Amino acid sequence: MQNLALPPQLVNAVARLPAAPPSLAFSLAANRLLWPALKTLDWRPLAGRRYAIRIKDLGLSLRFTVTARGFAPDSGAPELTISATARDFLLLLGRREDPDTLFFSRRLVSEGDTELGLTVKNLLDALDPEVVLHRLPAPLAHLARRLMAA
Repeated sequence: MQNLALPPQLVNAVARLPAAPPSLAFSLAANRLLWPALKTLDWRPLAGRRYAIRIKDLGLSLRFTVTARGFAPDSGAPELTISATARDFLLLLGRREDPDTLFFSRRLVSEGDTELGLTVKNLLDALDPEVVLHRLPAPLAHLARRLMAA
């Protein structure tokens, strides 16, 4: 995958967003795409904990929690923050890069509760990306597959 060159105007606009709207959008998308597959696994160790995903090159932080109904935005201090670039998150989603490789090369940073981080990693490893992509509308699924394969 080539470097993802994001227009500076987009990065500036996204970095100025308050945390709540992107966190809500992420939670809605995660409930649609991830939750149906995740709830078939033992997700209970994730419940009630606070998380943040930080997309470094966008200056974007998504804060959420996991409840019995799925993902919900949360403004509290995260117990686990996972940081990477948009490109590295896409590589992870497409299983083109191993999280351990990214972690040891310091491209993926996990801060906070280490045990919780390992639980999240193991649950995400158990998810089948095709099951998740199947929940997207066909044009978006096609685009996502192309981005992950590039």
